[in-house]
Amino acid sequence: MSTSTSTAPIGIIGMGLMGGALMRMTGASRGWDVDASRCVNAATADDVFSQSNVVFLCLPNSGIVREVLRTADLKPGIILIDTTTGDPAEMAALGAELATKGVQYLDATVSGSSAQLLQRDVLVMVGGDAALFEQCRDLFAKFAREAVHVGPLGSGAKMKLVTNLVLGLNRAALAEGLAFAWDLDLNPVETLDVLRRSMAYSRIMDTKGEKMITQDFSPQAKLSQHLKDVRLMIAASSIPLPLSETHRQLLEKAESLGFGDADNSAVISAYAESFKSQVSSFKKPADATTESS
Repeated sequence: MSTSTSTAPIGIIGMGLMGGALMRMTGASRGWDVDASRCVNAATADDVFSQSNVVFLCLPNSGIVREVLRTADLKPGIILIDTTTGDPAEMAALGAELATKGVQYLDATVSGSSAQLLQRDVLVMVGGDAALFEQCRDLFAKFAREAVHVGPLGSGAKMKLVTNLVLGLNRAALAEGLAFAWDLDLNPVETLDVLRRSMAYSRIMDTKGEKMITQDFSPQAKLSQHLKDVRLMIAASSIPLPLSETHRQLLEKAESLGFGDADNSAVISAYAESFKSQVSSFKKPADATTESS
């Protein structure tokens, strides 16, 4: 295989939000999903593995990754790039097992949403062999603003859990702040504008603030997926994570209200149970629909 993978035949396993975005950005020719309506030039997963030199795995968790690979016919030399946010220890063990079969594996988690990936505005955090990472650098450049090698197998998953912990708490803090503003009879649109101008600013205000205010919960990244990540964080940690424990409870409440498949900005629903039945309730001030500057 050449020293670059940028022109190699590429396939995708898991054609959800991230997998679909990766197909568009990488020029992958084949994609398979359990939902047959999402499949592209592939009736089975093996159609992808057999016709591709590089395959992205974009699956809900590392258990499903292992199940898909258990029956896969993997040719020696194929490169598997696993973007799944999974259990770090399990991903490291899987990579070691695959190496005995001549299969090359990187856990390459993505910091950013599928929408941001389509804008080439994500960071890829890669665990695994450094030389293999360098071989794939041109491929990562097709959809990421930057790719960083963060250590041996499993390190990509570890770093994703750390970044998702901070990102998720930023999102929960914004949701609580906006709900608090609503409770104080402040205009949430004006509040978001002030927050953006203040020392409290974070990029999450740009990507999720208006979605929270308007209840546009069309998914960029599903709430239930982040709840899975928070549970992984808590399970992986040997120290208490009290803020993440509270965040888990908020996400579980939102999920119980029916927002599991909604965008993760729907965490704000945990602060106002009436969101599901009365979407307009959050836009309490009369002029809350005006454009923010």
